[in-house]
Amino acid sequence: MKKKLKGICYSREKVRKLCLMTKLSLILTFFCLQIQANGFSQRTRLSIKMDNISVKQLFVEIEKRTDLAFVYNTRDVEQLGTLDVDFMNEEIGNILDYCLKGKGINYSIVNNHVVIRKGEQSAPQQKSRVITGKVLDKNTKEPLPGATVKIKGTTIGTAADIDGAFKLTVLEDNKELEITFIGYASQFVTLRADNSVTIYLEPQTSEMEEVVVTGMFTRKADSYTGAVTTIKKEELQRVGNQNILQSLKNIDPSFQVIESNDFGSDPNRMPEIQMRGASSFTDMKDKYQTNPNQPLFIVDGFEQSIEKVMDMDMNRVASITLLKDATAKALYGSKGANGVVVIETLAPEKGKMRVSYTGNLNLQMPDLSSYNLADAAEKLEIEKRAGIYTDQFGHPYTQQMYDEKYEALYKEVLRGVNTYWLDKPLRVGVGHKHSLMFEGGDDVVRYGIDFQYNNVAGVMKGSSREVISAGFNLSYRYKSLLFTEQLSVTFNKSKESPYGTFSEYARLNPYWRAYNEDGSVKEVLSNYEKANFQGTKPIYNPLANASINTKNQSSYFDFTNNFYIEWEAFSGMRFKGRLGLISQKDDSEVFYPRDHTKFKDISQDSEDYFKRGEYTMSNGKRFEYNTDISANYSKEFGRNVIFANAQWSASERKYNTVTFGARGFANDKMDYITHAKEYLEGAPSGSESLAREMSVLLSMNYSFDNRYLLDATYRANASSLFGSDKRWGHFWSAGIGWNLHKEHFMENVTVLNQLRFRASTGYSGSQNFNSYQAIASYKYYNENYDNIIGSYLMGLANPDLQWQKTQDNNIGVDITLMDALDVTFDCYIKKTQNLLTPVSLPPSAGFRSYTENLGETKNKGVEFKVNYRIVRDAERDLYFSVFTSGMHNKNRITKISDALSLMNKDRDADKTGGGGGNPNLEENSAITKPSVRYAEGQSMDAIWAVRSLGIDPATGKEVFLDPKGKMVYGWRAENQVVVGDEQPKLSGTFGFNFEWKGFSVNTSFFYKVGGQYYNQTLVNKVENVDIQYNVDKRMLTDRWNEPGQAARFRKFSPYDPLTRPTSRFVQDLKELKMTSLNVGYDFRFCDFLKKSGIERLKIQFYMNDVFRAATVKAERGIEYPFARSCSFSLQATF
Repeated sequence: MKKKLKGICYSREKVRKLCLMTKLSLILTFFCLQIQANGFSQRTRLSIKMDNISVKQLFVEIEKRTDLAFVYNTRDVEQLGTLDVDFMNEEIGNILDYCLKGKGINYSIVNNHVVIRKGEQSAPQQKSRVITGKVLDKNTKEPLPGATVKIKGTTIGTAADIDGAFKLTVLEDNKELEITFIGYASQFVTLRADNSVTIYLEPQTSEMEEVVVTGMFTRKADSYTGAVTTIKKEELQRVGNQNILQSLKNIDPSFQVIESNDFGSDPNRMPEIQMRGASSFTDMKDKYQTNPNQPLFIVDGFEQSIEKVMDMDMNRVASITLLKDATAKALYGSKGANGVVVIETLAPEKGKMRVSYTGNLNLQMPDLSSYNLADAAEKLEIEKRAGIYTDQFGHPYTQQMYDEKYEALYKEVLRGVNTYWLDKPLRVGVGHKHSLMFEGGDDVVRYGIDFQYNNVAGVMKGSSREVISAGFNLSYRYKSLLFTEQLSVTFNKSKESPYGTFSEYARLNPYWRAYNEDGSVKEVLSNYEKANFQGTKPIYNPLANASINTKNQSSYFDFTNNFYIEWEAFSGMRFKGRLGLISQKDDSEVFYPRDHTKFKDISQDSEDYFKRGEYTMSNGKRFEYNTDISANYSKEFGRNVIFANAQWSASERKYNTVTFGARGFANDKMDYITHAKEYLEGAPSGSESLAREMSVLLSMNYSFDNRYLLDATYRANASSLFGSDKRWGHFWSAGIGWNLHKEHFMENVTVLNQLRFRASTGYSGSQNFNSYQAIASYKYYNENYDNIIGSYLMGLANPDLQWQKTQDNNIGVDITLMDALDVTFDCYIKKTQNLLTPVSLPPSAGFRSYTENLGETKNKGVEFKVNYRIVRDAERDLYFSVFTSGMHNKNRITKISDALSLMNKDRDADKTGGGGGNPNLEENSAITKPSVRYAEGQSMDAIWAVRSLGIDPATGKEVFLDPKGKMVYGWRAENQVVVGDEQPKLSGTFGFNFEWKGFSVNTSFFYKVGGQYYNQTLVNKVENVDIQYNVDKRMLTDRWNEPGQAARFRKFSPYDPLTRPTSRFVQDLKELKMTSLNVGYDFRFCDFLKKSGIERLKIQFYMNDVFRAATVKAERGIEYPFARSCSFSLQATF
């Protein structure tokens, strides 16, 4: 049977919509381009550059490029001589005024006809000359392409080319040039006898840093009262080049990427992210579409998934703005409660076509420094000292069997068998990333085309993440209209390791051989003795699964099209319309061949023998659109400045997925569903969701004399996720600010460049939970009776379900001293109400619970950032700065429902009743870990356990304290109290940036102090150790063995009950990590670069997670190990 080809399939209606969208875009672009060639008048603009051309030839050239026709006396025009012209997007009237000035010629334009007449010559004809020169950065001496050079007091001018060079024709009475460039101070240059001039513009660094991009509009930070952090492209790339999320966590401590101790550096695992602490209950993740504490990601004005953001090309990012408080977040109303990450991509630069290339060679190296496992000789000695090879009943026959078993293993150790299982599934992952971008254009049309290929090779063999993307950006300006089209296509393919999970290898004994003498994989390593003398079961070699076509992979194809139209109606008044479309298709395949170890225990006599092998396939489709229309108005009158913005928006999201599986495969090579014997029991499963939203936004900013500031925002959102009476949510914010340094009495305080106080309050919301929780949903039965199909209720509806709201209160201050020291400090309180929580129901209702808005949480904390520019010597091109940041957050649950209390009781019951002896550790490991518990007044990160006084030296038993402080023997669930908090008292970053003559070194460190950690490694591999597998070397250290002995751990006995959560294993955690190191060299000062035609060339070396020092010794990366990464990067622009 032939394998069916799989492709990307859309419905006919979807294809029709996409085609229509593409046609509309092309028609609009063609229409816009046609406008440029029609309807010229005196204000029509034209670009023309010609040397030593006669006026008559100039008229002919203008006629060719426009619909204008010239009427003139040939003799009069031929006497006007020659001239050089160089105009960029200049009005026809200004071109004619300049070319005919002083020549005794007048003109008029009537119905596309230019009538040239000889007039009275009031003054002798002036001579013209050509001024040439370059515009350079004063500090770096780099050219400034696109800088505007014009004659002072006129609109006549030109733009510097890619090398910063320009040429401009001027008359005798033109005495001054005006040079301007975005981000640089304007400069006036007096023309002298020399026709060549070099102009150095001074950067306005502070102005560039004080721009706030909210995703809806751009504002200057000195008039904005919101708590925001703006990160430029250069700062982002200093701390890493893996992906955007990893770089952000190294810059701002409020952007927290929660480290997963289980999944380590798995390239296909989406990170868990929080901003300013958790607001929602983490155990309610099944009620949400994404992590309930995840911030909102906005890319170029439109919402994007965290997966798409992680796969973005970092070279396309222009800036990232973190919106943290009510003034900033309320702009996004119903979705901004967890914070907003606004990403702006680079707009194409004008000029001749530039080609930029960035290539990276990436290495991922496993970090196993946290593992402290015994080697073969140590493990065998541990087993002997633990009494494993001594019969407790003294039977000679049994003892002889133990002796023979020990001797056999001892001989293996003497032969040199010492298998290091940890490196069997691992490798040094070698990946590479390439980015290519083309850009160019002029003031009318600009274009950008980018391509990216990224292959991330994980440290587990066979695991990888491959991304291929392409993008197209076109902007067209016609008079006061600006049209922008952004199109991107992304393909992702993720593969999990066929070697299984890392924990399977970490537990294997080092005296077991991995391979047979002939080099083949040894399938059975040993036998595992079941509890209570229930026999044995084989321990299989997980390496066997890697060579039999085991497959676990997923992929997605994303098509995103964003269209923008902007109209500047008049000075200060701007209208904007946006339409965004996203179409995505995702697939996944999981195949376990028939010879996989999970089917090894099926005997040939079993009816399931021919059902071995399992294949599962999932397909999903997502389509969404977002559209909005906005108007903003800004006006300055006297010392008053007002900015107002109004916006209407609507969106729709559709998603559906289907999953089906089959079993029974003839061999390991037949890996498609059509080769299966039968489908899995039950019908294929699936889900679908539909959500619509509409909103209205009003925002206003007022500034008096740039001293007293006011921001106000109101947003009304309607969503189909809620009941008919609760669909509208209303959110608002208000912020005030005071620029104290602008006060007149502060004018003489030269050391103070900035002192701004900010305060804000307001509400934002959250609605990223699953669809249909507010309405009743039904499902059909698979069977029918008398040709009638029945249905049943899937869950109780709650028509009163409403918006989850967060109130933010923030006070902040921004200080700049001596134009060198920047300090930002914020204090905040964040209260979240109407949290989604389950409410318990009586058994007679048929359901255990339904969803209600009952929970409340509170976060309060402080955060600060300090940056000190110690050396800033432009003449020697020497720069050195240091920075530090910190954050303290305190989290509390202020209200819970009765169902959460019942959830606590259920978990306590599991811990009390579960778990026998240590051989049951595989099945009962969950009862040894502290559970997430919900209690009013306590932290969501609290560690719950029974307080312990340690091991009683007389009996070897653990002595506990009940809540009243009474000493008791034996663990009881009702005695659990809070014994620690995983939330640190203080966490943050620090580092330095150094640059000298193109050579640069940048570092970033992360620190964390004040929190606690429950050391599960000591529980699983020291105290509750399963001696049949490998153990930590500390297994026999500080252990009780005889009366009177003071010890940290109880006596080892394979038949004692498992140790439940106890304060003995709570440790204070202090951590220091060097998160990034970046060493680079920029060749801009090298002479060969100017001769080679390369505009920019830079090489860099990155290393992330260079080292980690911690006060707690525990295994990290249980299912997938952590990794250190380094990268060699080359950047070139042509």
